[in-house]
Amino acid sequence: MNTTGIRLAGGRTELDRPTRGRIGMLALIAAEAAIFTIFVVAYLFYIGRSLTGPTPKDVLTVPAFYTICLLSSSLTIHLAATALRRCSVRSFGILWFVTIALGAAFLYGTANEWHRLIYQEGLTISTNLFGTTYYSLVGLHAFHVVVGLVSLSLVMAFTFVGSVRAEHAERVDVLSLYWHFVDAVWIVVFTVVYVIGR
Repeated sequence: MNTTGIRLAGGRTELDRPTRGRIGMLALIAAEAAIFTIFVVAYLFYIGRSLTGPTPKDVLTVPAFYTICLLSSSLTIHLAATALRRCSVRSFGILWFVTIALGAAFLYGTANEWHRLIYQEGLTISTNLFGTTYYSLVGLHAFHVVVGLVSLSLVMAFTFVGSVRAEHAERVDVLSLYWHFVDAVWIVVFTVVYVIGR
């Protein structure tokens, strides 16, 4: 948490409170984590309960490359925020753009997988319990990736027009918390769907 110490009489140190934006984002993340927990539990509960096929092992392939893309974007957004705190707007812009590209690549991979599942494997949200829970859980995550990409793209647009400066580092940090959350959730979803669920 971004806090700075203030020295008081007697050598004591009192920490500044987190910003309202940071507290708000952490509250949002907590609420979203609760929603994801419900979807994950539902997915786990219904594993193997479909009366008809296809089953996960029949149609799912592990999206290893796109997972690496998404998880790598946590590193690039962290480096971008660090660059902005160091007043290097150019480096920030480059790393921020790479973060967007990695997130977009992940979303492309999800769309590609869905296209294959629907048109080649015949798995839709109404096919069976697996289809319902799979599209609900992975779709919820994909929606959050879209929201994150839109937010990151707005910051990128402001960067292009020269409106992003070092004093905006705290706001960038707050937004990066959301992106880290999206990445962390994918680790859980990936484990549940592609490891445990198969």
